[in-house]
Amino acid sequence: MVTKIHFIVNPVAGSGRNILSKEYLIDFFGDFFELEIKESQYAKHAITLAKESVVQKVDIIVACGGDGTINEVASCLVNTPVVLGIIPMGSGNGLASNLKIPRKIKNALQVIKNHAIIEIDAGMLNNEFFFSNTGIGFDAHVISDFEKTKKRKLWSYIKSVTKTLGNYNYNNTFELRYLDQTRVISPFLLFISNSNQMGYKMSLTPKASLQDGLLDIIIVPKLSDFKMVLFTFLFFLKKHYWLKEVELLKADSLEIINNNENIFTIQKDGESLELKGNTIAIKLLPKALTVCIN
Repeated sequence: MVTKIHFIVNPVAGSGRNILSKEYLIDFFGDFFELEIKESQYAKHAITLAKESVVQKVDIIVACGGDGTINEVASCLVNTPVVLGIIPMGSGNGLASNLKIPRKIKNALQVIKNHAIIEIDAGMLNNEFFFSNTGIGFDAHVISDFEKTKKRKLWSYIKSVTKTLGNYNYNNTFELRYLDQTRVISPFLLFISNSNQMGYKMSLTPKASLQDGLLDIIIVPKLSDFKMVLFTFLFFLKKHYWLKEVELLKADSLEIINNNENIFTIQKDGESLELKGNTIAIKLLPKALTVCIN
């Protein structure tokens, strides 16, 4: 039986030199595989290409790019029989790291060829899917600044963090509803995660699982300068939850209401996004996506 695999490549992800040749793939996979390469040409083009491949009834669609490309492809595969493969070519590669998919292309291809699969949860934010995390607050503004940089490298990310720390407005208040509770918060950080990785092998939710049917939520209030330095230090040690001000929650859904304005600035799987309206509904879809794993 022939396995049909389509590769959707973002040629400008990460270093911007992402090329897969049909000849190399045919030689690597050998007989019993039907292969096709599609290159995205503009923003959101990967969505169109993935939807075409789903209609063509392929077995596996491989997202070749960063977290944004993976999100676009995976969003088309939720609750379908099509399996997601990943070749991490971006800068952060959060979901790939959680799934232990190697960065070396040959090794990532071997994961797909081996075809070991699991079902993972998918997050839904209004009508948008996320698979790693979403954030409202400091991290969303960091991503917004990071996207303006020409080189998406770790150093550029660190510079965006430093710049955002100096400019961030702490005055926004949100009404948070979860587990039959309602509370008003004014957070430095409100981060909702399905994954234990957020890119560059960093994590705000190191105990999160892609298969537990729950979202891991972290709330960090405005901190003093000393506590902010301490939080940053502990964050790099993945021990930031030691700080008593850091609150960790688990829930399968939540609702966030913006009491200040009629728009949300958020990040979704490492991509900046603005949502109109004053309410965001977030929920988890258990075991909604099938992926190849190492």
